[in-house]
Amino acid sequence: MAYEFITSATSDRITTITINRPEVMNALHPPASEELGQAFDAFRDDDDAWVAIITGAGQKAFSAGNDLKVAAAGQKFPDVKWSGGFGGITDRHDLTKPVIAAMNGVALGGGFEIALACDIIIASENATMGLPEPRVGLVAGAGGMQRLPRMIPIKVAMGMMLRGKPIDAQEAYRLGIANVVVPQSDLIPTARQWAAEILECAPLSVRLTKQTALASYHMALEEAMHHHPPMFESWLHSEDYVEGPRAFAEKRKPNWKGR
Repeated sequence: MAYEFITSATSDRITTITINRPEVMNALHPPASEELGQAFDAFRDDDDAWVAIITGAGQKAFSAGNDLKVAAAGQKFPDVKWSGGFGGITDRHDLTKPVIAAMNGVALGGGFEIALACDIIIASENATMGLPEPRVGLVAGAGGMQRLPRMIPIKVAMGMMLRGKPIDAQEAYRLGIANVVVPQSDLIPTARQWAAEILECAPLSVRLTKQTALASYHMALEEAMHHHPPMFESWLHSEDYVEGPRAFAEKRKPNWKGR
């Protein structure tokens, strides 16, 4: 599918989605966000795509979030939103396939919310991230106010959000927001390496793991231990459930089918 404000390409079971508005620090206006929704829909529905990487064009910005200049001119996000919410992912709760954010620079406001909605964050050394919305009379309405306090200590999250202050990549790593920090030149290769390591695992096992972890995160332990997400039965009766132990016994690499 041809896009105007993003690009999306799939190879070796990895879909790479790139926000392509570097002239405005990859900020999103409604048409760009809608295209991201379409791209994530396509990734979700593509049986040959098992992992996604989202990044921004250029070396300065992952995404500066909502395009405030467009908003000031009157083009605002509609009340009825497209698939996945802002950025196509911040309000997407049905995606069991893993998504990696390759944060190449600034990730502010909605840009940071997109990254927080991903499962893994690989940050470049020049990355900065935060939720500065209160500084311009807004709030982090695409999940930032809910996700950040669940990921780091509440006092730290409140300090970031109430002051609207960003943090750098090393601080994000120290807090556990970023999984790893790498030089800019190593960002996409590292993201693809992590994706390749995910692909070494059985795809249904990966998806069930993600679905279980997210669904049971705030349950009491006993309840969580007995909670079986919708994918449980299909995984239990899948070809890959048989293939994994068989490949181990035969001392060969498994041939995952995703079914």
